[in-house]
Amino acid sequence: METVPSSEFHRKIGHYQDRALVEPVMVTSNGRERVVLLSADEFKRLKRLDRESLAVSELSDAALAAIAASEVPAKFKHLNNELKS
Repeated sequence: METVPSSEFHRKIGHYQDRALVEPVMVTSNGRERVVLLSADEFKRLKRLDRESLAVSELSDAALAAIAASEVPAKFKHLNNELKS
């Protein structure tokens, strides 16, 4: 992924739009990552993946049993606090 400061991005926006058709372009501001420019096709692909879901009724009995039997590894137990709000 190419990284470019926002000042250069503004000067050469057409160039970076073309680059984003090949690979994402990270735009930084004051040395910090701010935004990523990517092709419309890649954005649509990512959105499709983001929205892919199954209804519980579509899961097999084996999959439901595996989910019910699953446990959070000890090193991630602290994340349970995120659920308490």
